[in-house]
Amino acid sequence: MNSNSSSSFFGGFPKNFWIANGVELLERAAYYGVFIVITLYLSRILGFSDVEAAWISGMFSAGLYFLPTFSGAIADKIGFRNSLMLAFGLLTIGYASLALLPAIMESQGLVEYGRQVVFTGLMESDQRWAIVPVMVVIMIGGSFIKAVITATVAKSTTAETRAKGFSIFYMMVNIGAFSGKTVVKPLRESMGDLGLINLNYFAATMTAVAFFAIFMFFKTAEDATEKRSLSQTWAALVKVVGNARLITLTFIISGFWMVQHQLYATMPKYVLRMAGEGASPSWYANVNPFVVVMTVGVVTALMRKRSALFSMTVGMFIMPVSALAMASGNMLSGNVDLGFIQVHPIALMMIVGIVLQGLAESFISPRFLEYFSLQAPKGEEGLYLGFSHLHSFISSLLGFGLSGYLLEAYCPDPRLFDSHEAWAAAASHAHYIWYVFAGIASLSAVSLIIYGAVIKRLDADKVDAEVAPA
Repeated sequence: MNSNSSSSFFGGFPKNFWIANGVELLERAAYYGVFIVITLYLSRILGFSDVEAAWISGMFSAGLYFLPTFSGAIADKIGFRNSLMLAFGLLTIGYASLALLPAIMESQGLVEYGRQVVFTGLMESDQRWAIVPVMVVIMIGGSFIKAVITATVAKSTTAETRAKGFSIFYMMVNIGAFSGKTVVKPLRESMGDLGLINLNYFAATMTAVAFFAIFMFFKTAEDATEKRSLSQTWAALVKVVGNARLITLTFIISGFWMVQHQLYATMPKYVLRMAGEGASPSWYANVNPFVVVMTVGVVTALMRKRSALFSMTVGMFIMPVSALAMASGNMLSGNVDLGFIQVHPIALMMIVGIVLQGLAESFISPRFLEYFSLQAPKGEEGLYLGFSHLHSFISSLLGFGLSGYLLEAYCPDPRLFDSHEAWAAAASHAHYIWYVFAGIASLSAVSLIIYGAVIKRLDADKVDAEVAPA
């Protein structure tokens, strides 16, 4: 890309657009650095089982995506600047608490933290459930971010620049995600399980920097259209929920996100158990944002003359192939020689699957946000775009919950077995996990084709009905 085309792609946006995208990068670095190992944190640091950790992290993720429906409406009422300061303040408190909570548990003699954790009563103690209010604080703060940042992008763009604006936004999201996940492996290598705790100090620092950036540089000109009454807010919410097209599409797209969420629900534990503690799940997950950053601009340009539904359908059919690639690693034996490095087959095929997921995401996510933003009446962007994350509420509950049961059934924790041979027998069909998600992705892809055909027919009937009287 030459300098003129680069300037054309990144130019034409106001200051708030870039400030919003900058703090989004910091927030995503904090969130993904923590979230990539959240199930490991819950199990290894606080002693929760696979199923317990899956449901806790699933409900956290689900709430984080459900609350924007309401926080988006509140943001329209109290103003985007105030909402962002509230959000980053809560996130800083929450991430700092994730770092400090284990120290409190250790001071009470319930656990000893080091490279390996030694539980001395924490697994039987109710005090570990103190993690719940901490995660609620992070959940509330994060919900404002999802509603306000995307709405700021919508308000800062025109119909002509909206697709490009959301592509830039999605690039920033994935640059932040890449940065956050990169710090996990060095911490785990240098500190062992203790690194899962200290990682949260990094997250708290990122959100604190974002708080001061908003305080110093983000300015909004509030007007009457952003000060709606509660009755107006409720009426707008009912309008969104009553949009059958968006609700149906949301349920279909949830199938994509159920598979995508396995980067955090299943993949970290799966690769550490199947490929060994030397595996690097955070770096494997980093392949996803890297691929998105490298391809989202190209894909957006390629699909610019195609409808949002067409672009999403292409992405949906890539997802089953991704899950099947992840499953194939368990069917290979011996390290794979790539010429410059020896790679465990589980790791190699996981990376191949993640590459395909990243490509699918480039086809789906920016166009999905664009589709939702174009449905929003003026002044209600925060509410509508908060609601656009409902698919992740559904997929988090179902995807994480299902993951916990599948891990226990096909890829259990080796520490629960007396010998490696006993564990190997129990985990001999670990790849079945990915067959389940390949089936879910296939069903969603076919459903999206049917949805597109039905919408096309309904639109044609509507045009015929309007033309007939004339």
